[in-house]
Amino acid sequence: MINAVFFDVGGTILDESREFAAWADWLGVPRHTFSAVFGAVVARGLDYQETFRAFRADFDLAAEIDRRASAGQSETFGEEDLYPDARGCLAALRDQGLLVGLAGNQPAHAESILRALDLGVDVVGTSHGWGVAKPAPAFFERVVREGGGDASSILYVGDRPDNDARPALAAGMKACLIRRSPWGHILDIPTVAEQCLFRIDSLDELPGLVARHNAATA
Repeated sequence: MINAVFFDVGGTILDESREFAAWADWLGVPRHTFSAVFGAVVARGLDYQETFRAFRADFDLAAEIDRRASAGQSETFGEEDLYPDARGCLAALRDQGLLVGLAGNQPAHAESILRALDLGVDVVGTSHGWGVAKPAPAFFERVVREGGGDASSILYVGDRPDNDARPALAAGMKACLIRRSPWGHILDIPTVAEQCLFRIDSLDELPGLVARHNAATA
């Protein structure tokens, strides 16, 4: 049975479209051009930061985040950036008596924002706070510990087959892929997708799938 469900953040519960647009503006390139290059980077399986380097070869993400903050244009997100199906899904899973957590690659400021959003989850974990980033095995080992210690009873939900589903499966967890971010639409790894317990297009689908799975395995 599934006793705990953990969610990736960006591209899964959080729509990053507004922030990508802000980066395009910061770099001084048309937003559609930035999006096109981003898609090409994803399709080639490269690190997403290569998108920025296509426009500025010496781009340093950490340094640019600091520069944006100094210019009063801090990288941030809020309630308006949550996908519309996020809160309902989290609440429905909690109503089933499951432990629900967030665990994603996020910078220092993100954890306090996620907590302030009061999403009703049991665990909020970030790569900055945990000191390790996906897809490192240690990140998913931490998810297992936070989820009660039994990897087989934990479902990890994410939009990326490479950073989310594959390492979660390798850690012994169940995995769910959601198809909506650039990675979800562009990056296809059939050998990973076939191993996932669920593949969905909306978080609205997930509570029912989990409930039926648990009823069938009870």
